[in-house]
Amino acid sequence: MASQGEDDLQASKTEGFRVGEKKTVEEYAKLDQNDESLNRWKASLGISSSPLIAVDPKDQRRCVIKALALEVEGRSDITIDLTAPGAVEALKTKPFTIREGAQFRMKANFVVQHDVLSGLKYLQVTKRKGIRVAKNEEMIGSFAPNTQKQPIYEKKFEPDEAPSGMLARGHYDAISKFMDDDGHEYLKFEWSFDITKEWQK
Repeated sequence: MASQGEDDLQASKTEGFRVGEKKTVEEYAKLDQNDESLNRWKASLGISSSPLIAVDPKDQRRCVIKALALEVEGRSDITIDLTAPGAVEALKTKPFTIREGAQFRMKANFVVQHDVLSGLKYLQVTKRKGIRVAKNEEMIGSFAPNTQKQPIYEKKFEPDEAPSGMLARGHYDAISKFMDDDGHEYLKFEWSFDITKEWQK
């Protein structure tokens, strides 16, 4: 039986939607090569003739999240290199600091390997003192495996605004995950942030 936290992190479902038939990159590339609109769609996925990047054949993940960053206008990005040992575990114990009312957004760098990735999405549940205060779901999109021409993808999420006021200040805990239309989970992590009156110097 799923825990409350697991229930919170379930992606919303569109009634009647079914995941389409899976094809390999080669099958997509050869599909109706004379169809101009289909060729534009394949280009939007990143399917091209450029050679694929080298990947570890033992790593069967279709998507590897390489880095997460907090982007705030007028300030340097706070970037977490997720390939560093212990980086994911440290997210929970080293909170981000965000000034109340500040405009910010998250961004992610990731690599797609082996095959086309369908419907990558980001889910986040935020709690304060154990009570859920927000749930966010953002569709990132579908992507072809990375190539030497485009060795990494970057996704900037929709801008957000930190809450304001004395009651909003304090510590928040969040749990997030990246998953695709097939329900494959690529990264799940706990992290935290503090809403403060001013930026830390």
